[in-house]
Amino acid sequence: MTTPRFDKVRTELDFPRDEREILSFWKESRIFEKSLAKTSSGAPFVFYEGPPTANGLPHNGHVLTRVIKDLFPRYKTMRGYHVARKAGWDTHGLPVEVEVEKELRIHGKAAIEAYGVEPFAKKCIESVFRYTKEWEELTDRVAFWVDLESAYVTYHRSYVESVWWALSELFKKGLLYQGNKVVWWWAQGGTALSSAEVGLGYKEVDDPSVFVAFPLVDDPETVLAVWTTTPWTLPSNMYAAVNPTFEYAVVKGDPEKVKAGWAKRALEKKLVIAAGLVDAVAKKLGTTLTVEKTIAAKDLIGKKYVPPFETFAKNAPDTVWRVIGADFVELSATGIVHAAPAFGEVDFQAHRKLYGADAPVFCAVRSDGTFGPEMGKYEGRWVKDADKDLIEELKEKGVLVHAETYRHPYPFCWRSDNDPLIQLARPAWYIRTTEKKDQAIANNRSVQWLPEHIKEGRMGDFLANNVDWALSRERYWGTPLNVWVNDVSGKMEAPASVDEILAKNPKAFDHWHEAKKIDPTLSDHLMVHKPWIDQVTWQNPGEEGTYRRVSEVIDCWFDSGCMPFAQWGFPHRGQEEFKKSFPADFISEAIDQTRGWFYSLLMVSTLVFDEETQKRYGLSPARPMPYPYKTCIVLGHVSDKEGKKESKSKGNYTPPDVILDEVRMDFAVLDETDVEGVPAKEGVAFIAREDMEGLDLQEGAKIRVSVPGTSGASRDLTLQPHKKLRRRVVVLHEGDRKAVGAVPTSTKDVKPVEVPRLPNAERVSIVDPTTPAPGADAFRWFFFASNPPWSNTRHSLSNVRALQKETLVKLRNVYSFFTIYANIDGFDASEAPSDPKKRSEIDGWILSELHLLVDAVTKDLDGYDLYTATGRITSFVDALSNWYVRRSRDRFWAPLESNGKPGADKRAAYETLFECLTTLAKVMAPFTPYLADAMWRNLVVKGQAKTDAESVHLADWPSSDASLVDAGLSRTIKTVRDLVSLGLQVRTQAKLKVRQPLSVAKLILADATMADRLAPYLSMVADELNVLNVEVLVTDADQYVSYKVKPNFRTLGQKGMGKQAQDLKKSMGTMAPSEAQALVATLLANGKATVHGVDVDREDVEVAFDAKEGYAAAGDRVGVVVLDTRLDDALRDLGYLRELLNRIQTARKEMGLDFVDRIKVAVSGTERSKRVVAANEKTIGSECLAVSVTYADDASGLGDAVREVDVDGDAVRLAITRA
Repeated sequence: MTTPRFDKVRTELDFPRDEREILSFWKESRIFEKSLAKTSSGAPFVFYEGPPTANGLPHNGHVLTRVIKDLFPRYKTMRGYHVARKAGWDTHGLPVEVEVEKELRIHGKAAIEAYGVEPFAKKCIESVFRYTKEWEELTDRVAFWVDLESAYVTYHRSYVESVWWALSELFKKGLLYQGNKVVWWWAQGGTALSSAEVGLGYKEVDDPSVFVAFPLVDDPETVLAVWTTTPWTLPSNMYAAVNPTFEYAVVKGDPEKVKAGWAKRALEKKLVIAAGLVDAVAKKLGTTLTVEKTIAAKDLIGKKYVPPFETFAKNAPDTVWRVIGADFVELSATGIVHAAPAFGEVDFQAHRKLYGADAPVFCAVRSDGTFGPEMGKYEGRWVKDADKDLIEELKEKGVLVHAETYRHPYPFCWRSDNDPLIQLARPAWYIRTTEKKDQAIANNRSVQWLPEHIKEGRMGDFLANNVDWALSRERYWGTPLNVWVNDVSGKMEAPASVDEILAKNPKAFDHWHEAKKIDPTLSDHLMVHKPWIDQVTWQNPGEEGTYRRVSEVIDCWFDSGCMPFAQWGFPHRGQEEFKKSFPADFISEAIDQTRGWFYSLLMVSTLVFDEETQKRYGLSPARPMPYPYKTCIVLGHVSDKEGKKESKSKGNYTPPDVILDEVRMDFAVLDETDVEGVPAKEGVAFIAREDMEGLDLQEGAKIRVSVPGTSGASRDLTLQPHKKLRRRVVVLHEGDRKAVGAVPTSTKDVKPVEVPRLPNAERVSIVDPTTPAPGADAFRWFFFASNPPWSNTRHSLSNVRALQKETLVKLRNVYSFFTIYANIDGFDASEAPSDPKKRSEIDGWILSELHLLVDAVTKDLDGYDLYTATGRITSFVDALSNWYVRRSRDRFWAPLESNGKPGADKRAAYETLFECLTTLAKVMAPFTPYLADAMWRNLVVKGQAKTDAESVHLADWPSSDASLVDAGLSRTIKTVRDLVSLGLQVRTQAKLKVRQPLSVAKLILADATMADRLAPYLSMVADELNVLNVEVLVTDADQYVSYKVKPNFRTLGQKGMGKQAQDLKKSMGTMAPSEAQALVATLLANGKATVHGVDVDREDVEVAFDAKEGYAAAGDRVGVVVLDTRLDDALRDLGYLRELLNRIQTARKEMGLDFVDRIKVAVSGTERSKRVVAANEKTIGSECLAVSVTYADDASGLGDAVREVDVDGDAVRLAITRA
């Protein structure tokens, strides 16, 4: 036997173990760095990494984004492009501050200032890199190749100075300004949020909706029915708004018939409501409303009314508490809207339009979201908590007309999601984005958005409705707003760098250097942060006053939007690097980034890099739109297997480690007394069924239990689900608990999210000891292949394994098959291969399919269509495994020539399979980098002794050879395989075992012209379907099958063809069999047809194939397959033989025999088994490598190595020994 040229592929599937070995090789050999060096002279392909914040652990959504962002740079690198992948860390803003507040157990600005801004800033720096190790480990593990060593960091001085430069540019262009506006205000955090941030935090909530009576001063018996959904703003009411174009009605109701008793007093008065809403209001009130008269809106405008709360009565000017006209009033509710300018932007603008920009507004609310002293008993209360009491007060006053709750989306702080936002008039700094809205829209329209609808949809809508960017934050940890104001003249300056400040005042940072002497551990980057930057001042010669910085920091989204240039420190440094990397060819993040990073990137570059700025900073030639990115893949979210959002608090969350490394999950320990009705049983662990399914285990599975973080004992137990148990808890018997050192948790109502924080002894790890985790390649493939990346992905361990089994395990099995038999036969891959065009037809077919695959996947990836690409790869692997290898087994198993070498045909089979596997390794490299490299290093580096590409990731992308593509052959074999698939479907439906031969299969082709082309392949169809004969029916098909058709109401309904569906139901129900057959033939051949004047597609018609007695049938686009299901004794014996062969082969595997080991077989059993063995000794010998096949009437003659098996209901004894 020759020396094996290939390493044997391990028989046990443990992808994580194999991947860790490859990962070590990559690091030790610096493969990533070598790939960059190899392409250093190639054309650039620019990728921007959206910076994550490392103050929280990465989750499955981060895995999705990282693997998508890895695939295309890998592909482009193999195409010869130079792809510099610079990592980044987002380190500023509310995400960081909120986490530090939680850590310090404080909340709000007052608490931060009491703690100290300086120590708080230091804590922020500690926080942003708390989980860097975990992020870097995940990045490595999922094979996301990115340069972490030179990552940009948003709090670093160079980055901050770049942001300052951008703001300075906007300041000079008049696009940065301070103004008073109504903003979305995070009261608990004491700062405004931008519209993009607001869009990230919406939740569905129930809020009050009330109609309140505002009596007219000149007619107290007539009241305006005024609508609001924010009762807490009523004490600050200034106007009642009507639409100038509406007609209003004065109506009278019956107080005794009103639904709510408390509304009687209000209904004693006449109500003024929009005339078009009388019936709707009457329905809500539960009473008839009689219209006494109608009046035009202009006759209401200017009228004074009595407000429900006279909070500001002492200082109220005569201009307030009047009816105003406003176009924003819609024909809903009552058609009259309460207006409090302090809490609504449209109200605020209407107020300023009427009385000027300096007109004061009533505001009974403090910046912390509580009522001020003017509210008396309500002082200090959180405004939204006061709604119920304010409504009760309205009832007592007799002015509440109607009250209900309604469900609607409402914004919460995107980083503190229990804090609702409020609208509040505040002074703030803004960027005048509305002035450049048209340019931003044009820029957006130039971007290749995937999916396309984002362009004019989510992103386009957001830009079309753009408002000025609320930039400033009244917070502490962020890029300080670089605006200094003269404390005498009010003049402003916006320096772009520390050097620019030092030119104004060389001693400006002396205080910082003193602080560094006192505390040398201070990061040098803190010199441009609060509180140190707040002490920087200067005076200009000949100018009275001192320039002092405004107190605010900026929106951290502006930081991230500056990364295309700030990552290089541009323009203060890194000018060449920036010019080479602007704009990006490709970016990708989740869909919520349309209002986050995607928006900030696009808007910042649109504002900053106009033609004049590009020219001034040497961007030559000028960059046309789009910039700063050309293509953006918008990713969906990762949900649980039911489509619900994954949540650690609810427990429906599968941590990445479970997929990547080990099927392990921690559970809180309970005993039987903690949950009524759940017994404790020694040797059994009881958990919720959902958790059992999350571990992809079955009832009765063996698990291993231990206390995490200890080297203590473990115990193997049996798993049982129990419907009374909540997620992430386990009931263990006292004996099992003691064996592993666990105790019941003291927190009996522990929530899933709290389990990891329990003391070690109060929780246990449950591990699947038998089945390894799927690994990183499977995780990657799952995200690529499960659905288009912009769709939400239903994630679970079982779903990952299903896709892994479909493609990756199948490919690995083919790879393993090759190495086994290539080693046995001494196949030398380094020898020159034979001419592919002179090989057998099946070789020509699979090579044609291979080159079609390469061409198609190349086009797919060039178009960023990875989902279609994975479908093609899966189909090819299936063709390779289930058709080429299976149908070529006799060639691989053929004996060697007399010279001990494979014959020409046998060698051609090896050469063909080798080319398929090595080409697949390249094609798969961007998708599954670990498996691809394992195959490449074994087959090419070792098998061919090639060293020019020690890793597949240093190899070039394969090119397709058009001369090896045979489209006609591909189409023919596809038809054959489709017919075989249909035939197997018939067997399944008819419950006919595949190993049971049948007499005949009859084929009714949708395309009759294929009959002659299929003739040479009918024996192949017969072999695959295990039938003795195959016939193609051109006529007389109705002897074997009849057709029934009916409309598919679901698909027709989706097309808006509900009425036509009913017509089709009638016409199809009366079709003659021949007419139905003709319709089916047309649909199968063309994919569409016209039925009584109605055009339908194939999916719009449901077809039932009714086979005649003794037959079974199924149909599809390729045609119909009819199987003769009648069995005689000869057929039954053939089926019996196939079953017996299967049992012998199974026994060989169980004995651990090698593929070439010869055996002796002896059989004992029934008369039937005796008859079949006697008639088929040679077949059994050749199929099972048996040198002898005997039958023993007496079982005692079989010796000791006897096993009893079931063969088609017969008890049969087998004795198998090594020859």
